[in-house]
Amino acid sequence: MVKSIQPEIRSEMASCALCHDAPCSGACSAFKIGRFMQALRLDNLDYAVSMLPSPGSCPDLSMQLSEARQVCPMNVDIPKIVSYFSAIRSEFEGVLNYRDVDLSCDICGVKLENPFLLSSSVVCSTYEMCARAFEMGWAGISFKTICLMDIHEASPRFSAIKSSEGQWNGFKNIEQLSDHSLEENMDIFRALKRNYPSKVIVASIMGRNEEEWTYLSRKVTEAGADVIELNFSCPNMEAKGTGSDVGQDPDACRRYVAAARKGSKLPILAKMTPNITDIRVPARASIEGGADGIAAINTIKSITGVNIDTLVGLPSVHGKTMVGGYSGAAVKPIALRFMSELAADPMLAGKHLSGMGGVYSWRDALEFILLGASSIQVTTSVMEYGYRIIEDLVSGLQIYMAQRNYKSVSELVGLAVGSVVENDEVERDTVVFPMIDKERCIGCGRCYISCRDGGHQALEWDSLERIVKLNGKKCVGCQLCALVCPAEAILPSKRINRAKA
Repeated sequence: MVKSIQPEIRSEMASCALCHDAPCSGACSAFKIGRFMQALRLDNLDYAVSMLPSPGSCPDLSMQLSEARQVCPMNVDIPKIVSYFSAIRSEFEGVLNYRDVDLSCDICGVKLENPFLLSSSVVCSTYEMCARAFEMGWAGISFKTICLMDIHEASPRFSAIKSSEGQWNGFKNIEQLSDHSLEENMDIFRALKRNYPSKVIVASIMGRNEEEWTYLSRKVTEAGADVIELNFSCPNMEAKGTGSDVGQDPDACRRYVAAARKGSKLPILAKMTPNITDIRVPARASIEGGADGIAAINTIKSITGVNIDTLVGLPSVHGKTMVGGYSGAAVKPIALRFMSELAADPMLAGKHLSGMGGVYSWRDALEFILLGASSIQVTTSVMEYGYRIIEDLVSGLQIYMAQRNYKSVSELVGLAVGSVVENDEVERDTVVFPMIDKERCIGCGRCYISCRDGGHQALEWDSLERIVKLNGKKCVGCQLCALVCPAEAILPSKRINRAKA
């Protein structure tokens, strides 16, 4: 696969609004430009390149691409993007026979057509929404948490931290659970199971006491649920002793799993809170109580910002805010850490792990799988871009597996767990120096500034030539310079013994 995309092309790609019924697609008969741009944005590069028209197949392509740019509401330079990827298409591995790759897997014996489910949230809270998601290719849904409480929500209830291009880096919600009655939700379950018998319904439930956990478990089982997920992790609850309060109390986890088990023989997943020091403690207690697996993570308690004019935190609800759940791309590193800890725990060996937290692309999903997840749940990226992202989650993972000759998702589960070691096990006797590609270097000096003020003063600046030179005696190989380089002109060199450096 191509090593990197030129920064100016990435910037142009990022400016695409990913329109509904994209007007650019109607301007070109050669291929679906809107679908091409979506694949690029969702890191499904091999698939995107496979969509490009073959050379000479469309005499009017240049004119049509220009027309596509004219109708683009963001004035994205579509001709430039298409020309760039057409020129480097040979650097991609190709999509092979990726559609033949079988992504089927299971949750504790319950078959999934692929590992992707919608996680318990607003994205799967009505019949119409779940049905549309199923039609588009999602294997299952974890329905918005069902309870016996009288739920009232705040307005507004969301806020986001955005990148310079407008995409969400992180997302905060202060929403609670399903505000439909129990019977309304059970009617939805029955209708979904009747009309989509091969799709998987995970019933997320939350009780306030053991009796409610047992009762809800029994009711969702009778209504056709395939799996039960116990919400021990919502950070937004009005009712004390519920949600993440439970997930921070191992004894409560153990008791409530046992209570839910009394009401059902279905597989049970306990959904963990990240708002805890050691996620393994409540996870173990949940398994002891009778859970068949663990789902992780739910959202992280947060304040996303303060309006400096009104002096009120976000989102502002009549002049007040509250600590709420943070999700999105920014939480993925934290979620991956928790997943690796769960997967490496001998007391959880053989238990199903369902991973979530910042999944936007097939690559994100694969990282969770490599660190032990056997199924993947998604919400925030769907809220931002819609159910349509399933196309790239599925095809991207299939292409990766086809290129590397993997036959099943299960072959990938946990392959990277062993690479995560304790601090005292990391090798510290060698060093990797940075290597500067002078042809790609733009002479901005960002690497010099960062090394000087945040590193080890190992780069020397030539103000006349506007280039840097490496002082090997000072360089420790931290690679800070490579991370800040806007032109991606700094690469790692060969690893050498520190004593010889």
